[in-house]
Amino acid sequence: MAGLYKVVDSYDQALAGLNDNMTIMVGGFGLCGIPEGLINQMVKLGTKGLTAISNNAGVDDFGLGLLLQNKQISTMIASYVGENATFERQMLSGELNVILTPQGTLAEKIRAGGAGIPAFFTATGYGTPVAEGKETREIKGRHYVLEESLTADFALIRAWKADTMGNLVFRKTAANFNPMMATAGKITVVEVEEIVEPGELDPDHIHTPGIYVDRIIKGNFEKRIEQRTVKQA
Repeated sequence: MAGLYKVVDSYDQALAGLNDNMTIMVGGFGLCGIPEGLINQMVKLGTKGLTAISNNAGVDDFGLGLLLQNKQISTMIASYVGENATFERQMLSGELNVILTPQGTLAEKIRAGGAGIPAFFTATGYGTPVAEGKETREIKGRHYVLEESLTADFALIRAWKADTMGNLVFRKTAANFNPMMATAGKITVVEVEEIVEPGELDPDHIHTPGIYVDRIIKGNFEKRIEQRTVKQA
C-alpha cells in the first residue's frame, strides 16, 4: 500500500503477515458485525496456535466456530460460550484454553489497550474465580481487581462504510466490539460493505478515524441470523 490509500484487492493481501501463534482480535457480537470473509480466509490459510480475543465464538459452522472446528485456536479470551457446542466441548475437555472474562471488563481491557493504558481497577469479579491470582485493592471502602489491558497482533473487524483512507462508519449493533478493537491491533484489517472516496463520509459521523486502520477490503456478507425468531401467524 502507498501513502494514505488503505484498500487491498484480495484476502491474501488483507491477512499478509498473519502467522501461527499470533494473537488476534475479532469483532462482532454473536453473528452480528463479524468479519466473515477474513475468518474464512484464516480457515483457508490454516494458521494454528492462535489466541483469539472475541466476545464469543459464533456458532459451530459459521464465524469463529469454523476456526474451532479446525483446531486453529489454542486460547480463547471471551465472555460467552453459549450457541457453540464445539466451543463448549473443547473448553470442558481442556483441549482449549479459555479465559472467561466479564463482558464489560473485556470491552474495557480492549479499550484500555488501544489507549495505551496497561491496567485498571474494576469492582467486577471481586470475590469470584475471576479475581484468582490477580492483585486486589480497597479504594474508598470498596474492593477492586486489577485487570491488565489487551492488545493483539491483528485486529480483524467489520464496518459498514469506509473511505479509501480508512475512516470508518459502523451501523447499529455492529458498533459493538469493532470500534475499540480497531485501536488495539498492531495491524488492523477492516472488512466493509461499501468503500467510498475521501470526502464522501460526513466528518461528524465517522466512528473510527483512518489513523487506526492499516488495510481495507470490500467483503460479501451472508449476514446469517444466530437465532431466528418469527411471530406466530
